[in-house]
Amino acid sequence: MKPRTVLEALARSPLGYLRTAWPWRAVVYLLSGGLFAVAVYLGVGGLLAAPFGLVTGVLCALVLVAFAIGVTGRFECRRLALVDRAPAEPSRGRRAIGYGAVSVLAVGWVDLAVVLVSLGIPGFLLLAPLQPTADEWQTVAGPFAGALLLPIAPYPIGAWAGARGTIARAVLEPRDRELREVARSRARLVDAFDTERRRIERDLHDGAQQRLVALHMKLGLATLDLPPDSAAAKEVREAHALAGEALVELRELIRGVHPQILTERGLSAAVRDIAGRSTVPVDLDLDVPGRLPPLVEETAYFVAAEALTNIGRHSGADRCRITARLHGEVLRLDVEDDGSGGADPALGTGLTGLADRIAAADGRMLLSSPPGGRTLLRADIPCNDPSAS
Repeated sequence: MKPRTVLEALARSPLGYLRTAWPWRAVVYLLSGGLFAVAVYLGVGGLLAAPFGLVTGVLCALVLVAFAIGVTGRFECRRLALVDRAPAEPSRGRRAIGYGAVSVLAVGWVDLAVVLVSLGIPGFLLLAPLQPTADEWQTVAGPFAGALLLPIAPYPIGAWAGARGTIARAVLEPRDRELREVARSRARLVDAFDTERRRIERDLHDGAQQRLVALHMKLGLATLDLPPDSAAAKEVREAHALAGEALVELRELIRGVHPQILTERGLSAAVRDIAGRSTVPVDLDLDVPGRLPPLVEETAYFVAAEALTNIGRHSGADRCRITARLHGEVLRLDVEDDGSGGADPALGTGLTGLADRIAAADGRMLLSSPPGGRTLLRADIPCNDPSAS
């Protein structure tokens, strides 16, 4: 799997980190925050130096700072995509305002300083021969030392950018819905499990189902050869009906093991199929263009199927909604209902199993289910191909 954050890229392959786009993304991330803070300070300085009076200048400067702090939350969430591929939503309220004030007034300058110091020292040494006061030793040793320090510069930049991104997500993630990440545990032998599941589906479809269809047809034909009012005809008709019920149940089982519609038509069609069979009315908002990697489609499908099953059994909801969107390289699947809430992974294995399945796809699951309130289950699943990593 491709790393989701700059910190993951640093930890996974410190040497390979320099060959990726993460160092450049980290530089752009820090410069955007630093230059935003510089722009605010320059604006404040210009307003205070303006010729329309000190009081008016101070008031205008305060308005500018308040506006900058107000938009910082949304700005931070947008630029967070540079160092964290998972989509983020800006929160509102005191947390966003406080973080915006700290970012604009102080931390933005630290961002700029980290970039300038990390790149400035090697750059200064590399340009030593161009300095008029440089002696012969500085002309030779300066570029050599600069060339040695330049490959090191991306590491402090990436580490600080990753720390800033982690703090930004922790502070700015919306708390009004009390989303909390369910404990992630990597499911083992995922590829072997999927291979075995597909084999079972194929054997049931091509073996047991075909024999049951043949039995159902033979029993139907047998009823035509028996006297309608005979005891044998009655027994055969009952056997024919039981075979039909068993065939329906087997088809449902095959659909549960691996739905054919998912393989042939993709995630949107498969989700519409299970929504049409749900006991709770489902509103769909699916915007997933084209086909996704098989692991992503399978994971999202079974998350939606299990969530609808839980809603029908436990929530007491009158209606639910499934939303699917692509945010860059991440599929976000939301399943929300208007039931009684109180869903807790500690009370059963269903939600924990979903978390395991999503984690196996290198994704994460978040849950908001306050007692007496609406329940939101969210799955963020990266859409990159695991075989490429």
